Amino acid sequence: MQITIDPLTSADIIGLLQQHLDDMYATSPAESVHALDLDKLRQPDITFWSARKDGELLGCLALKVLDSDHAELKSMRTAPAARGKGVASALLQHALVQAAERGIRQVSLETGTMDYFAAARSLYRKFGFVSCEPFADYTLDPNSAFMTLHLQQLVTE
Repeated sequence: MQITIDPLTSADIIGLLQQHLDDMYATSPAESVHALDLDKLRQPDITFWSARKDGELLGCLALKVLDSDHAELKSMRTAPAARGKGVASALLQHALVQAAERGIRQVSLETGTMDYFAAARSLYRKFGFVSCEPFADYTLDPNSAFMTLHLQQLVTE
């Protein structure tokens, strides 16, 4: 599996992100959907990676820098044919290493509270993320779960 910075221009990545947005709106009330569209993912404060094997798109993940110490995970998605094969774990590990190398000390995320998001919350907990209060511009929302990880934990564990 190769994980590289993606320019968000190929049809397969655009399609995967559209599936992501469609699922978010089908699963959560519109006011609780915080997934980013292509234009927002192309902003300079966001790094977007895709994972591929032999040219086949396996998944994607973005890291949005909030400030010099804090970043947010966005747009985590595994292609349907690649689910259960460790793609999400590989992407998450890659993003956390990249964040640490950039001097980021804390990585946070927002995900849903519904059963649909249970596997995602479990994956994040496996990596050491813990529940936290809303961060950045988020507010309390019964449909949102907020999680964070202090990256120095990665060094000491």
